[in-house]
Amino acid sequence: MTAIIDELLHVIELERIEDNIFRGQSRDIGTPRVFGGQVLAQSLLAASQTVDNGRKPHSLHAYFLRAGDVNAPIVYEVDHSREGRSFTARRVVAIQHGRPIFTMATSFQKPEQGLEHQLPAPDVPDPESLGPALKLDAETLERIPVKLRRWFIEEGPFEFRSVQKINPVSPGNLQPERQVWFRCRGKLPDNQDLHQVLLAYASDFQLIGTAALPHDLSFLSGKLMLASLDHAMWFHRPCRVDDWLLYACDSPSATGGRGLSRGSVFDLAGNLIASTAQEGVMRKLDKS
Repeated sequence: MTAIIDELLHVIELERIEDNIFRGQSRDIGTPRVFGGQVLAQSLLAASQTVDNGRKPHSLHAYFLRAGDVNAPIVYEVDHSREGRSFTARRVVAIQHGRPIFTMATSFQKPEQGLEHQLPAPDVPDPESLGPALKLDAETLERIPVKLRRWFIEEGPFEFRSVQKINPVSPGNLQPERQVWFRCRGKLPDNQDLHQVLLAYASDFQLIGTAALPHDLSFLSGKLMLASLDHAMWFHRPCRVDDWLLYACDSPSATGGRGLSRGSVFDLAGNLIASTAQEGVMRKLDKS
């Protein structure tokens, strides 16, 4: 397991090429394109490395423009949009093969005390009572594209325990909501910047797929096109991604070939750690 965590930490490292220009590599997780959470994490890290006054990211708003090539490096260019008394703004463009594949605006804030409130965490079973995810049977695995089977056969750097038991190939017609516990499988350094970057990485799991739940469709079946268009995230409180976190997702709408999903991340104590929103292309494919 240490090797898997080391690989993840290595992937989110960036090489500084020049002032405000960085280069990152990709991790092949079995999907036909670069995982969106990886580009989110690397972009946030690139922006963070240009902010040196102790300010922490509190929000990001990003657009996925083109599919990323997992076999080519990604160059990140950071623009210093604003240096304010309390807030710092950055704009990041991710480039591959001479073309932008992703853009992100992110804002940083100096530490500040203020009014506090939050909605309560959903009442769900704790992760230990759920137990590890069940292995898929051979018949179900045969229905999944060969490259994507790695998701279900090999253990990745994050462990997931879903409150709802959902068939990944034939989910049925379900309510557009789900709750999933997740955590990094290994102990991580005591570095809050690292934990925020990895939270951004993990926030792209589970989210957009929630919009497909009422339609008995899965991208694993080959009958659904599902691709992220944008991603927004707000960081509310510090966390550790090597402790259990609950990702509560819902989808308020699907229309016009697009699905919208929202997410709230809570820790074991019920503190709201972060909020997310994502819209993606969601088209039923005609396989007749």
